[in-house]
Amino acid sequence: MAILLLEDGSVHYGKAFGKRGTTSGEICFNTGMTGYQEVFTDPSYYGQILIMNSVHIGNYGVKDGDTESGSVKIRGLIGRNLEEQFSRLQAKGSLDEYLKTNNIVAIEGVDTRALVAHVRIKGAMNCVISSEITDIDQLKGILAKTPSMDGLELASAVSTDVVYELGDPGADIRIAVMDYGVKQHILQCMVERGAYVKVFPAKTTLEEVRAFHPHGYFLSNGPGDPAPMDYAIPTVKEILKEKKPLFGICLGHQLLALANDIPTFKMHHGHRGLNHPVKNLVTGKCEITTQNHGFGVDPEAVRKASNIEVTHVNLNDDSIEGIRLKDRPAFSVQYHPEATPGPHDSRYLFDDFIELIKKSQS
Repeated sequence: MAILLLEDGSVHYGKAFGKRGTTSGEICFNTGMTGYQEVFTDPSYYGQILIMNSVHIGNYGVKDGDTESGSVKIRGLIGRNLEEQFSRLQAKGSLDEYLKTNNIVAIEGVDTRALVAHVRIKGAMNCVISSEITDIDQLKGILAKTPSMDGLELASAVSTDVVYELGDPGADIRIAVMDYGVKQHILQCMVERGAYVKVFPAKTTLEEVRAFHPHGYFLSNGPGDPAPMDYAIPTVKEILKEKKPLFGICLGHQLLALANDIPTFKMHHGHRGLNHPVKNLVTGKCEITTQNHGFGVDPEAVRKASNIEVTHVNLNDDSIEGIRLKDRPAFSVQYHPEATPGPHDSRYLFDDFIELIKKSQS
């Protein structure tokens, strides 16, 4: 048996899966029907307990190539049917084995669609899963000690500890990546377009990054609240003074906004899934996008800013999904154009970034 206790007092009972133990964190949900291993290893989920809305998770097993980082980053997993049996011949093992190897506590047998509807109404909150403690009062005590995601700085916890490089050192384009929890396929999207990429820890000084002589800068995705990242916001401000091309994704988008005095805010329940419609206001075209964020940029402040243009909006709630600066070669999007998993409608943004760098060199 396993127990799920939410911060609002609601209790759900199910079966233990993965590691036996207790875990707590902010509850969130993903509406995608596939790509669960990429989702679990996305550093942007660090510190969160994830509901997978799809009924069957684990049915095609796990394999080495379907990862976005070196380990599972979610704090816990909630599912309706978490499968031990799998059908894919290329799979290296089951989801249960994978979660146990990565010390992830999970619960199955929960009506996830009803739970997702509950979170959509009530909003993001903390929760605790336990397959070893049955006393509700004891679980409430654990939950009371779990910090709120609002105001929580987590990017430095998932950033690389060492500088590393990808691509051809002789390439004509060098991109400095500020790693706040970067997904590996984001890096691959730049390398595939001929860039030599150097990835720096989150708290690297700009002097050290400049020694690489980059032609462009990239601000990565990552977990937690961007507002308390007092080591990153001043760095982005200094980068912008160089007037070199800059591209930000998700947390990087929020940091670009904060560097221009645009505040961020905690969303009611965030956007996480593979099918979010976004309109490109420049081309007039719609994109089906992959998303994973619980914070957003203040739409009123963005629209009042004289030096910022809104380039993309979410067609579900009109939230800001993309901006670009009018006086600098800098732009960002709130969603994930690398789309692993998800549709590849938005990968043109990497082409735009490369072209912006080439233009700046001419």
